[in-house]
Amino acid sequence: MPQKNTTLGEFIIENQSEFKYSSGELSRLINSIRLAAKVVNHEVNKAGLVDILGAAGDTNIQGEDQQKLDVFANEAFIKTLTNREIVCGIASEEEDDYITIVGRNKKNDNKYVVLIDPLDGSSNIDVNVSVGTIFSIYRRVTEPGTPVTLDDFLQPGRNQVAAGYIIYGTSTMIVYTTGHGVNGFTLNPAIGTYYLSHPNMKFPETGKIYSVNEGNYVHFPQGIKNYIKYCQEEEDDRPYTSRYIGSLVSDFHRNMIKGGIYIYPNTAKDPNGKLRLLYECNPMAFLAEQAGGKASDGITAIMDIQPTTLHQRTPFLCGSIRMVEKAEEFVKEFGSELT
Repeated sequence: MPQKNTTLGEFIIENQSEFKYSSGELSRLINSIRLAAKVVNHEVNKAGLVDILGAAGDTNIQGEDQQKLDVFANEAFIKTLTNREIVCGIASEEEDDYITIVGRNKKNDNKYVVLIDPLDGSSNIDVNVSVGTIFSIYRRVTEPGTPVTLDDFLQPGRNQVAAGYIIYGTSTMIVYTTGHGVNGFTLNPAIGTYYLSHPNMKFPETGKIYSVNEGNYVHFPQGIKNYIKYCQEEEDDRPYTSRYIGSLVSDFHRNMIKGGIYIYPNTAKDPNGKLRLLYECNPMAFLAEQAGGKASDGITAIMDIQPTTLHQRTPFLCGSIRMVEKAEEFVKEFGSELT
């Protein structure tokens, strides 16, 4: 059992033997994410004092307005991971295509690719609400020393070797897994060090919180509509409490600690769902399962979905296992088709 107040650096070294194909690269990779997170955290915390709020004037590949901090965070993570030459490829929600990393020797023998949502929920920055970074790490499937290909990124979530998120809130935390449980580290800003504050994090089996944008209710599939009505009924331990921040990292983090379910179904506007499978859903699903929770699209486990495109979207149900299973019952009985 990891001890509280262990630094993130110490924890990585002590647990390196648990890493599959351990050679130090994965440890250095997580350390690089830690470093970039400090840089982004600094900018997030001074956002109200400098000209970094609001829209940047561009749209990303998703057709969404990019915020200034989206652009900054994207550049910070890509620069840190590229300069240290510890990955062979990067895919970002903010980029049209994946990035091939070529080393000084004109080739790359590194084993890992990183997929990242640099600043999830960034539109909340303007109103001082918590945002986060989500990352996912895979071992490449192509031959080391050759340029990465799309196949290295289009892997099912079961192939992840590590995943996590950074939440920039009242305190800044890194929460991650390498397939051996979930641990959370809180930044001490006075000395710039992350300390283990939440060892062996677990979802309660059930909870009393459901997180969904109910403003889109009329556009939800019938199964999801009926599950929301179930959450609102005065019966047994219900009604549940509705809590929705609009930042996946923040909603997930709260529900993992308190017990709850996060729901982002397909809608008439987004018939395939809105959240990105590779950058948001797979890493969160890995964390959820490692914390005793569950994640699915209503029918299929998220990590069993075979990706076909880099920016693929999917419906997403995630959280306490009994709550997700109950929601799946409604989807299977009443359907996931849009009416």
